[in-house]
Amino acid sequence: MQVFQRQEHGISRKDISENALKVLYRLNKGGYDAYLVGGGVRDLLLHKQPKDFDIATNATPEEIKSLFRNCRLIGRRFRLAHILFGRDVIEVATFRGHHSDVPAKVEIKDKADEKGKQQVSSKSQEGMLLRDNVYGTIDEDAERRDFTINAMYYSAKDFTVTDYANGVEDLNNRIVRLMGDPETRYREDPVRMLRAVRFAAKLDMTIEEKTAAPIEELAPLLRDIPSARLFEESLKLLQAGQGLATYKLLRQYNLFQQLFPILADHFTEDHSSQTEQMIEHILAATDKRIAEDKRVNPAFIYAAMLWYPLTTRAEEISFASGLAFYDAFMVAANDILDEQVRSIAIPRRHTTTVRDIWQQQIRFSRRSGKRAFKMMEHPKFRAAYDFMEMRSHFEGDDIVELTSWWNEFQNSDRPLRGKMVQEVNDDGGRRPRRRRPQRRKKPQAKTSS
Repeated sequence: MQVFQRQEHGISRKDISENALKVLYRLNKGGYDAYLVGGGVRDLLLHKQPKDFDIATNATPEEIKSLFRNCRLIGRRFRLAHILFGRDVIEVATFRGHHSDVPAKVEIKDKADEKGKQQVSSKSQEGMLLRDNVYGTIDEDAERRDFTINAMYYSAKDFTVTDYANGVEDLNNRIVRLMGDPETRYREDPVRMLRAVRFAAKLDMTIEEKTAAPIEELAPLLRDIPSARLFEESLKLLQAGQGLATYKLLRQYNLFQQLFPILADHFTEDHSSQTEQMIEHILAATDKRIAEDKRVNPAFIYAAMLWYPLTTRAEEISFASGLAFYDAFMVAANDILDEQVRSIAIPRRHTTTVRDIWQQQIRFSRRSGKRAFKMMEHPKFRAAYDFMEMRSHFEGDDIVELTSWWNEFQNSDRPLRGKMVQEVNDDGGRRPRRRRPQRRKKPQAKTSS
């Protein structure tokens, strides 16, 4: 353990959330120890603005709640306190103690629990933590942290940073290092494998050799993680601004294949399949949008990643059953999404949007009569058009011409739109004719909503 004084670490209170400071000060005033911990300290030391400010304390959740009227307690596996300041949430966790290797009950006595409530910590047969409400000291809490760069504690009382596992040195050397025996720690919580990759990509660091060694073999343990939790993790992995770099690391360590097993059949050694090209394209585009502080829609990302598995499945169903391609396409869409949500519990609000975007791809070729005008009125038209435009980078001339037709149609005045539709009618609704260039309105900015 090493303690860095104020002049040695460079963290300033002006860079810490005002609400986080309020929580620290009130806990200290109430007679409790309280520290800014984890990613907030790590990012401040790297001169980055933290996304979240988490706090660890020796106060129990019930004691925290008694201090803050704006507090709610959440969680079953990990009992946490959320202090609410409007939309800003400061998460406060009680110091964790050591768990037993077998289901155990540990008696905890404190001011809020004089009778000694039993806090339970238990493991599955595979070594995964099932419940973990054992409270302990700050030293024990530090030993329970996952990575050395997350085992640092900032005190607002004396402005020191306490480094329990040489995290400052690993930060300086750009190393992601797991604390303890890697295989044991991964078995306790397989999501730590995803976190190792996420930190490496986010912070432009290297995963230490022993930390990396067991990942590929233990990757299938992720299948035992609740799909709802993996959905949240997938957002952190793919929508944090380093999605493409994260994807490449996930592929390298056999982790991406566990999150998206449907895609594994479409992977090649040289990453040259349409599916792989689409994944890299959408993740690079997403990273760019995030860098430009633009909104991203996870439904658009999932729709893109699963598009070619969908069309392949639709062709197989159509060939095997004799169904018309449109009907086979709709059956395949349901099949693909049903399979995917078993791994990652994509919420219905997103799967509905994914279906809308996919279905519009089939309908774009139906432009006769009033269909083209009705298509423009669909609430997901813009997202669907952007999706078709993206497809045009990977598919044949037909989709390129269709995209060009719709680009001109949506940027033309109504009389010209009428002429364009009439040409389609005269052509029997077949593939669009190449038109002479027209003076167009300025194209709308692309979105993924």
